[in-house]
Amino acid sequence: MCAASLGATGGIAQTPLNDRRSIIQTATTDDPQRIPVKESTAAKAVTVLVGGLVFDAKSARSAPATVLIEGNKIAAIWPAGRRDWPADARVINVGGKTVLPGLIDLHVHLTYPDSTTPIDLQASEGDGVLRGARNLRWMLEAGITSVRDLNGVADAPYILADWSATNRIPAPRVFTAGHIITGTGGHATERPVSPSHGPDYAWERNGADAWRGAVRETFKRGATIIKVASHFSPDEIAAAVDEAHRLGLKVTCDCETVYTALAVDAGVDIIEHPLPRTDDTIRAMARHHTASVPTLQVYQNVLDRSGGFYGSTSRRFTLSAQADFDVFRKMKAAGIVMGIGTDTIGDANQLVPNVYLAELQWFIHGGYSPAETLRTATLTNAQILDMDDKLGSITAGKLADILVVDGRPDVDIEALRKVDKVFRDGILLVDAGQIVVPRHQPKPLTKAPPFDAVR
Repeated sequence: MCAASLGATGGIAQTPLNDRRSIIQTATTDDPQRIPVKESTAAKAVTVLVGGLVFDAKSARSAPATVLIEGNKIAAIWPAGRRDWPADARVINVGGKTVLPGLIDLHVHLTYPDSTTPIDLQASEGDGVLRGARNLRWMLEAGITSVRDLNGVADAPYILADWSATNRIPAPRVFTAGHIITGTGGHATERPVSPSHGPDYAWERNGADAWRGAVRETFKRGATIIKVASHFSPDEIAAAVDEAHRLGLKVTCDCETVYTALAVDAGVDIIEHPLPRTDDTIRAMARHHTASVPTLQVYQNVLDRSGGFYGSTSRRFTLSAQADFDVFRKMKAAGIVMGIGTDTIGDANQLVPNVYLAELQWFIHGGYSPAETLRTATLTNAQILDMDDKLGSITAGKLADILVVDGRPDVDIEALRKVDKVFRDGILLVDAGQIVVPRHQPKPLTKAPPFDAVR
């Protein structure tokens, strides 16, 4: 993976992505910033999932097996029939069910206002946090254990990411960009200005140094992915990619037409949406190993509701379901790695899990098998997140984000509607399809009340 920057002669100089996985040998935070942490020495409870099929995301096949969870990690995958687990282990029979890695949604907006949000609260960070916590609960119930939030109100996305990372709320993991970075009047800042199309949600910056500074600021606030959007100049996008890669973060771009070509040439890692791009740009994406998150269903939803995308200077093109799908098919034919994301925003959060399942069905319609689509939703998505060392497959040593489904989603993707259990970080947070919150364990008082001394 390389970053691009403008050299002294005006050419593009390539800078390697700062891959912290190769230089930090201690435990780290479970996100792409990979900050060293002290590993816990506390005793770790063991949970055993026995009697079911286990989906191997690498081979995209299911087979009978037993999964051992120790603390927040997958300890082992045993062949079916082995039963010498610890005597004090919690044993859960999942006969007739499929055990698979937690699903990942690569494009959500957790904190955006919806139709219930008064206009005077649309820029409220606190309102955004509460709304996001509600939306995360719905996603967790659907078996989604990680999401990539690609901008929201003020610092609300960072707050949700922090609380989720430390298991203070029942929620998927949150990897966030925080704010969109764009040029003045770029995507999500167009007139008419509103709270959700203004500085509380997106940052307008001009000039390469300002773009570099914006990357540093989002990193400081806790960003684990950098999101940029058209419009921008070649030196602005190159500076942002260069700075993000030096910091060890990937860059994704909501961009179209000529801006997609500029972004790919600058070394952007991911392009969002099925927006127009030339065949030359698609070939360049394949050559640069630029991934894509096509979000086909959300644009179909826009077409179904409005007939097109109107009133936006960052959408000056004609959308159609066929044109969007043609971009998808060309990218697949070119061998471009594509991931599952929904662009769930505002009222669309109430459509979970339907929006996620619709995106999976678009992939199947485009030539992926159900099992390949399931692998995309787990392991491929983890790779795009830069988290495949910790997420995306049921592999010993990875984090215990695990889904138990009543049925065979690798054969019929609609079986994902029958979520039975969801573990996140080894904690059972959904049981029999319902959110379960572990009981609060109160800390003892420093000293008991002195009743014997008081008369």
